[in-house]
Amino acid sequence: MIALGIILLVVGFLTGISILWTLGVILAVVGAVFWVMGSMGHAVAGRRHYW
Repeated sequence: MIALGIILLVVGFLTGISILWTLGVILAVVGAVFWVMGSMGHAVAGRRHYW
């Protein structure tokens, strides 16, 4: 999810499409939150670890 967010950020920046930029930011932030929660040992979306 973080990788997809970064890809959308880059594509949105290069093409000037603001919706891609916004979606990229949202996906990157949500992915980072899931990653932190998973590394702390909390179950994320039914998984014990989130990579």
